[in-house]
Amino acid sequence: MSEKIEANYNQESIQILEGLDPVRKRPGMYIGSTDEKGLHHLVTELVDNSIDEALAGHCTHIEVVILEDGSCRVSDNGRGIPTGIISKEQKSAVEVVLTKLHAGGKFGGGGYKISGGLHGVGLSVVNALSEFLEIEVRQNGKIYKQVYHRGVPDSDLYIDGETTETGTSVRFFPDSEIFETTLLQYDIMRIRLRELAYLNKGLKISIKDKREGQEREETHVYEGGIKHFAEALNKGKETVLPDVIYFEEKSGENIIECAIQFNTSYTEIIYTFANNINTEEGGAHLDGFKSALTRSINECGQKTKTLKESEKLSGDDVREGLTAVISVKLPEPQFEGQTKTKLGNSEMRTLTSRIVFEKLSEYLEENPKIAKDLVTKSINAQRAREAARKARESFRKNAMESTMLPGKLADCTNTDPLNCEIYIVEGDSAGGTAKQGRDRQIQAILPLRGKILNVEKARLHRILDNKEIQAMIKAFGCGFKEDFNISKLRYDRIICMTDADVDGSHIRILLLTFFFRFMRPLVENGHVYIALPPLYKVTKGKDAVSYFYSDSELKNFQDTVGGRYELQRYKGLGEMNAIQLYETTMDPETRTLLRVTMQDAEEADEIFSVLMGEQPELRRAFIEQNATLVKELDI
Repeated sequence: MSEKIEANYNQESIQILEGLDPVRKRPGMYIGSTDEKGLHHLVTELVDNSIDEALAGHCTHIEVVILEDGSCRVSDNGRGIPTGIISKEQKSAVEVVLTKLHAGGKFGGGGYKISGGLHGVGLSVVNALSEFLEIEVRQNGKIYKQVYHRGVPDSDLYIDGETTETGTSVRFFPDSEIFETTLLQYDIMRIRLRELAYLNKGLKISIKDKREGQEREETHVYEGGIKHFAEALNKGKETVLPDVIYFEEKSGENIIECAIQFNTSYTEIIYTFANNINTEEGGAHLDGFKSALTRSINECGQKTKTLKESEKLSGDDVREGLTAVISVKLPEPQFEGQTKTKLGNSEMRTLTSRIVFEKLSEYLEENPKIAKDLVTKSINAQRAREAARKARESFRKNAMESTMLPGKLADCTNTDPLNCEIYIVEGDSAGGTAKQGRDRQIQAILPLRGKILNVEKARLHRILDNKEIQAMIKAFGCGFKEDFNISKLRYDRIICMTDADVDGSHIRILLLTFFFRFMRPLVENGHVYIALPPLYKVTKGKDAVSYFYSDSELKNFQDTVGGRYELQRYKGLGEMNAIQLYETTMDPETRTLLRVTMQDAEEADEIFSVLMGEQPELRRAFIEQNATLVKELDI
């Protein structure tokens, strides 16, 4: 039972938070968190305001700049925030929207028909959570300015010059008293800004980093809008349709925009947006789209006699290999919470379903060969799903019910999982060396043969037939996918130990992609690690041996240490003897392990950049930056 509090609880105990105090007291309620994600949400709020100006037809260019001092400036060429005095407040409209929660032009006053920032707290929240904020409004031939510190204005709004331009610029520096980090990440910001450029065809969005040593910039403008978005998502994949199916339909004040493409993979990628907000949890528009897609392909199959009368395709069947972007715009969206992850307007389910069904059915009727190919593809997916069900049942019976461990596994003697770790090693040669050098009490070794199957490109029955994957599932002991039970995990640490070369990194990506797809809790709970074997061995003198794990480490040694030395580059783990491998890569006291993390468990595509040790980015950015790797792995 809790300890009883003796202090009086009466009317004097009630506190009223005024102005922006609620935001500083409970920032998570407004931006979700105070970590890196919450930090970048501040930029998103400002950009969303500029986007709303674009939706209203008054803005053609948005610029985001990370300045030399680490602050951020968001500028647009819209109408500019009104600068007149609000009589009720006896303050300028600029100051009111910066200091009052739920104050803005998006509550039916005629300023905006469609907007993403409906809560009227975006700009005031950024102000409240900034150590410093400067706003500049270009309007009526004048430049208006005001400076704030932690939400408090230094002075009233004042005129600071003349101009022929219009628009708003906000420069802010996040408050270190609020955020875990104030370091803005260019790569995180560029992804969202490029996304917004896709969603608003013709809108020019620029991003620039002026920090010393990090200078870079790029501009995005897409006349094709989300059609180009779908093409970018499918980059590097073999497509099924000759072109992206694209349509835009207006119904009253609502706009439904959709881009559909199919590829030969077995996974679906669907992005949904409402008023440019990424509705990661979907909602009514996604439900309407899915039902319409399933209904149109089923009806097409019946009309073309490709489907028997008794046959019916499921949603999973018709969405296999689908890439789709759905963007809806509506006057009064209902989101769940300020972070807006799910659209709740039930009327959008009916409207999206009707429009998608009509347009897709029309397309399939006009393109009978494509229609037949899509239905056939869905039928094949249905058959493969049934084969996968049988394979799963067979695997459960033959593998999971068996107590036998894989023959190539060299298990450890300790039976407490918390003390144990398993090394997944590339090849029999390295596996043999690792078995000789390991600590047999706590370290198990499982050698794999070459590159494992790419689970992104294979159906379940093929995956479960793969010997290397079977060996891992049996060795770990905790099942896979729906049958996964982390309490049965036999090792606390699963360590991927591959060669320190390109092939090794390929194998590591394939391994960790398998973990992510089939054993996600392993990644979520921090059980997966990457071992870092050395690239170089340097012998100076008789017994002075040093190991270097990167080219930069070796160069630093060469630049600072003179004299003669012997240099050996390790082409693979098999070139080390057992003692060397243990000392450099397996000894718990001296080794370096990288824990594989997952910044957002719901963003499956993000795992590729996480595995490569880069800043978290969506998969499409990874594909662009690693074209050779993508081609070789057929990702």
